[in-house]
Amino acid sequence: MIHPLALVDDVNAIGPDTNVWAFAHIMSGATVGNHCNIGDHAFIESGAVVGDYVTVKNHVLIWEGITIDDNVFLGPGVVFTNDRFPRSPRMMIAQHRYSDRANWLVKTRVHRGSSIGASATLCPGIEIGCFSMVGAGSVVTKNVLPYSLVMGSPARHVHYVCSCGQKLTADYRTSTCCHCGETGQERVMPS
Repeated sequence: MIHPLALVDDVNAIGPDTNVWAFAHIMSGATVGNHCNIGDHAFIESGAVVGDYVTVKNHVLIWEGITIDDNVFLGPGVVFTNDRFPRSPRMMIAQHRYSDRANWLVKTRVHRGSSIGASATLCPGIEIGCFSMVGAGSVVTKNVLPYSLVMGSPARHVHYVCSCGQKLTADYRTSTCCHCGETGQERVMPS
């Protein structure tokens, strides 16, 4: 379902059973997978990739060079960035730099199953590990390990979490979740 007030430049780039709500804008050249939910006022720029079964809440900004893997949750107001040294491309001294994407575009990847809390900001050139969790309002400046819970500004590791999202009592590779029963061995097996 694409809401009549959504702006989707290429409906063929949206997977089946994906909902796009009012005032969301998905530019031509972006790709959105199957069974996703794109909230009000979300923006997905050309060159961004969103996998299958992804939840993009209201006011999320996903720019070119950002890849969101399957089963990811992006809370309200999450902001990605893709330029480490941003300047206005209209400024004379910066025009040459912005004449070629290779001079400024820095890619970011959010691996499968991870969750990013409301109003988090992700700096460019990082990877968010599978099934990790970024706390609300965090500023992520470096890679996040799989199953890691990070929070703060800058975001720091504070705990490990299970695939189900609950805190673990120890390292994700060795502890069994007291909520869902998933073992450390099940978590580290390739899927």
